[in-house]
Amino acid sequence: MSMLILSKPTENLKEKMQGIWWLLSREDWTKEGGQEIDPVLGPSPIGHISYARDHFAAQFMKRDRTETITTQISSTGLNNTNAIDGYDAYFGTYEVNEDSGKVAHTLIGSITPTNIGITVSRDLRVIEDQLIIQLDTTTLEGLPITGTLIWKRVN
Repeated sequence: MSMLILSKPTENLKEKMQGIWWLLSREDWTKEGGQEIDPVLGPSPIGHISYARDHFAAQFMKRDRTETITTQISSTGLNNTNAIDGYDAYFGTYEVNEDSGKVAHTLIGSITPTNIGITVSRDLRVIEDQLIIQLDTTTLEGLPITGTLIWKRVN
């Protein structure tokens, strides 16, 4: 498998993205085509995201959190949030650029205090009952990667 190439921006994106979404997959790829695994959330995290008119909330969790994690990650890549002990959760407001398909998320609250107040940029597309989110970020070591998250509409 390789990195998904996004289609042109979705018409009426702000309207179409509203709802509740369940994470189907999350993959990080280098420009050279190598896959990177998130060291905190693992290869196949579970997640939930919801969008209302101007607000959103997101949660991600490592699929198996039964192991005790003794090291907390306190820094993350550019244009991304910090997760702790296999869990990440945050909420805030968002603004949509309908022409580019980019969405700016400003975090009002977060499980990680250093996330509060940051704004992260994402490319979003809605194709039928799927929400595709793509972001350019880096690994903890600074390697540029593109993350792709595919969600299924729950409501």
